[in-house]
Amino acid sequence: MPLYVEPNTDVLMHTVANWMVNLIGETLKKQGRFTLALSGGNTPKSLHQLLASAAFRDKIDWGKIHFFFGDERFVPFNDVRNNAKMAFDTLLNLVPVVPEQIHIMQTENITPEASAEAYENILHQYFNDGGFSFDLVLLGMGDDGHTLSLFPGTSVIDETKKWVTHLWLAAQDMYRITLTAPIVNQSAHVAFLTTGANKAQALKAVLEGPKQVHHFPAQIIQPKGKLHWFTDVAAAALLTPSL
Repeated sequence: MPLYVEPNTDVLMHTVANWMVNLIGETLKKQGRFTLALSGGNTPKSLHQLLASAAFRDKIDWGKIHFFFGDERFVPFNDVRNNAKMAFDTLLNLVPVVPEQIHIMQTENITPEASAEAYENILHQYFNDGGFSFDLVLLGMGDDGHTLSLFPGTSVIDETKKWVTHLWLAAQDMYRITLTAPIVNQSAHVAFLTTGANKAQALKAVLEGPKQVHHFPAQIIQPKGKLHWFTDVAAAALLTPSL
């Protein structure tokens, strides 16, 4: 499992961006499209802005990328908490993407259950050959060890059949829609982006501790392709040197 540790977030995001440029370019030499699942949260914002900057914008064939989302807060698109809105504001509105190749999770004029079912139907239309699913899933990790909307103690961690599901998160007083481990673990590449000292305890537990997926759901992400961890020194401070 590749583990990249950089001195700070700025250097780390450049490392991730360069890695993505290379991965996308190499993949598109072998196939006609690249499927990318974006992450919500704060960490991806700086990566998005970097990818949309003059330094990286022209290094990616945006017209061949199909965009998906790992999870979504069940709030209207224009709500500042909406993950898709963040992605449009920081990346998708700033690069030459194909609108029809952006697949958001619907959160308006629909129930959470129907939203999850609709998104799963979209995924089945794309990934029906039994091979890899996404070419790359970008993930973050909370300081409680959650990823996507797989929060500690929630039943979605145990999902084995559905690719997309919904859950009520009482702590946030909202529904969330999320990809599940079965579909993410079919990916060719999964990359975790983890920064900050507040993630150090969880990162150590996920990477070095015993398997406790109900306490640290990020542990359940074990793709049949390759798993990559990108972290800064602060988040990696408690890891043993051998890693």
